[in-house]
Amino acid sequence: MNDFFNAIADLFVNVLFAPFDALRALELESWFGANFMSWIFMAIGFVAMVYWMLQLKKYNDNDEEDKSISSHSYL
Repeated sequence: MNDFFNAIADLFVNVLFAPFDALRALELESWFGANFMSWIFMAIGFVAMVYWMLQLKKYNDNDEEDKSISSHSYL
C-alpha cells in the first residue's frame, strides 16, 4: 500500500506539476510570459462580458414587450 501512495505522489510531483515548474522557472526571465495563461483567461472573460452586455442590450431594446404595470387593478 505504501508503494501505491508513493506512486501517486510521484505522478503528481514529477509529471502533472511539471508545467508549473516550467512556469516558475520562466517567471525569473519574463513576468508576462509566466502569466501567459492568466492573460488568456482574462481575454476570454472580457470577450464573454462584452458578448453578455450586447445580448442584454439587444433584449432591452426589444420594444415589442408590454412594459405596462398591471399587477393590481387599482394601479
